[in-house]
Amino acid sequence: MPLPIPLLDDRRADDLVADLLARIPAHTPEWTDPRVGDPGRTLIELFAFLGDALLYRANQVPELQRRVFLNLLGMGLKPARMARGLATLRLPDEAREAIDLRERATIARPVPFETAQEISVAPVTGEVYLKQRISPDDHPELADTLAQLGALYGGRTLDAYQTQPLFADGAVDAGVDIVADSVDGCLWIALLAPKPARGESVTALRQRCAQQLARNTAGAARLLNIGLVPALTVPDDQELVGERERIGASWEISVGGARATDYQTLDPSGNDTTDGLRRAGVVRVLMPGPELIGVGDSARAIDAVSGVDDEPPRLDDPDRAQRLVAWLRMRPAAGVQRLRLSWVGLHAVQIEQGVTSQGLVVAQTSGSPSEVIALPMRNVLPDSLQLEIAEPGMQYAAWTRVDDLALVSHRADVARDARAYELDAESGQVRLGDGMRGRLPPAGSRVRIVSARSGGGRAGNLPAGTLKDIVATPINASGLPGAVVSNLKLSQPVATQGGEDAEDVDAAQQRIPAMLRHRERAVTADDYASLARETPGMDIGRVEVLPRFAPRTRAFGIPGVVAVMVLPGTASGEVGMAPNPRADRPLIEAVHAWLEPRRPLATELNVIGCEYLPLSVSIAIGLRDGAPREETLAAVRLVIRRLLWPLAPGGFDGKGWPLGRAVADRELEVEAARVPGVATVAGVNLFTGGPGAWALAGRDANGLQQVALAPWQLPELMQVLVEVGNAPSRSLAPDSASGNGGTRVAVPVIVDLC
Repeated sequence: MPLPIPLLDDRRADDLVADLLARIPAHTPEWTDPRVGDPGRTLIELFAFLGDALLYRANQVPELQRRVFLNLLGMGLKPARMARGLATLRLPDEAREAIDLRERATIARPVPFETAQEISVAPVTGEVYLKQRISPDDHPELADTLAQLGALYGGRTLDAYQTQPLFADGAVDAGVDIVADSVDGCLWIALLAPKPARGESVTALRQRCAQQLARNTAGAARLLNIGLVPALTVPDDQELVGERERIGASWEISVGGARATDYQTLDPSGNDTTDGLRRAGVVRVLMPGPELIGVGDSARAIDAVSGVDDEPPRLDDPDRAQRLVAWLRMRPAAGVQRLRLSWVGLHAVQIEQGVTSQGLVVAQTSGSPSEVIALPMRNVLPDSLQLEIAEPGMQYAAWTRVDDLALVSHRADVARDARAYELDAESGQVRLGDGMRGRLPPAGSRVRIVSARSGGGRAGNLPAGTLKDIVATPINASGLPGAVVSNLKLSQPVATQGGEDAEDVDAAQQRIPAMLRHRERAVTADDYASLARETPGMDIGRVEVLPRFAPRTRAFGIPGVVAVMVLPGTASGEVGMAPNPRADRPLIEAVHAWLEPRRPLATELNVIGCEYLPLSVSIAIGLRDGAPREETLAAVRLVIRRLLWPLAPGGFDGKGWPLGRAVADRELEVEAARVPGVATVAGVNLFTGGPGAWALAGRDANGLQQVALAPWQLPELMQVLVEVGNAPSRSLAPDSASGNGGTRVAVPVIVDLC
């Protein structure tokens, strides 16, 4: 078939007439009867006729001219997006001095990353603990012990707990509920001194660490970085998500001296990149003086007081108890019933995929109008670029980035002398003025990059534990940069996310025509779909728009309501197995926040996930002579999974199974019959219900089997049982794996013996 040519605008005369008639009540409400033959209606139809002709001519523009036209509109390729994540830093074991690090420390391998903020690293480590509730119902062997403890503490009702270490092996995807799963609703971080060297006093070492935690540098109070990753769970199928509430929390540090432990509330620095525990980030708190850092005597003892009531968790390890410098306690705000965290760690810093370039002379101007200068990097972060130009005989002067030189100023004298430039972030090209729209620097002027950050791409989406080495520049006592250090220990507790490659030409040619139609306003269903796919920082695999659908009541035909269903993309882009991709809370919140300011004022916007209907299939086939049995059975399973997969390349058209379309046995038979090596298809059986309770779907009067789906549902294929025989199986075992689906059991092997 010939290559499809995308249209700049596919509206016709009838569409223009309908659009103009719809605007009459808002602009000329006194015109109540725009019937055919009315003079005003005739003018509208004439305008639509002329507009149709113009649109037709625009759609005939040759490919080269069309791209030039789109470039003139400022519709260039989107630059790559940077991956972001968290990393933690530790001093060498023998270090006894804290170190203050400037931002933009570099992590070179395997993909360049940089730290996004300053950090103070003290010679302490942080271990996270929870007072995890223990119930006699779960541990009946503790009933007698709890009764004796109740008598010891005056017959009071006990909230028994165990000191549970958290995140020692990395992040926990499902998260830990520090409120519901604990007896005090708090999270505890033990600040531990390093192990003492031979002959070194552990008491003096603890005091030294407390002084380093509270030490001031360059006249500024020391800040302690604490990284937090909230666990954002998958929402209910049709849960409505709006702007998520911030979660308040206070931080306290233990104070030593008396036997009982007291606490000092820490002042926040105002730099909370978690945005109220709504996303992964870093909280920075101001440390008090060393006299307010310590623990009570009971915190290092194991007696009737240690760990009781408001005391910190009891540490039964004598080595840790002796090295304990202080406890940090995070206390959620009153009224918070649940708070799930996937990871918490000390000395955390945000990292971004990119490289910072500074002090580079990149070109000398030729003096030609609208000169384009290629920077020595692509995918430039626009806000990071600081550009200076030194004209002959003059010093360097700062120039300002603008979106359009033609709009620098309405005053001609100001526009002529404006030191302004345009930036194409994807290609890394800078365009200067022509002497009328922006200043024209004379020939020989030197162009210098003061600072610029560049980078991005999917290569920066790295699993946890990938990044290892860091090179940083410390800040000395006078506030100036010191000698570069490279012996810090770096760990990456969570995966880096959000990296996206630069847009290619094909993707841009699909996006730009839609952009010309909706112009950042969501009016039609196509507008909502196009804008949702452009949500910054999100990998959108599929978007479905359900006009007049109220998700909470599952009702259609509700005026002024629109539901946007989103599914995330997969890293491989290939057909997978159950569970199907589901939109988590960050994805839904991001799409909602992106669409909300672009919707019509009176429209109620709902962004929802997909509701899946569990489904299993059994198929009986006959093999051709000489066909490999296992390969053919695997191929049949694959084509069935591909057909029912919700994302590309699934479905009949490669865009995923259609929303709300019923699953029919005959359609699956046709797909199976197309597999090379299949001679016959003896039949297909469809099962509904769920694992452990599969029920054979009924058949109609013609013997056809069909599973109906609601208009907001998609099938989720749980099992595919393919057999060679004359009839498909009429039942599924609860643990039926059918080759590669269902329940999977991990079996260890010894490679050398296998």
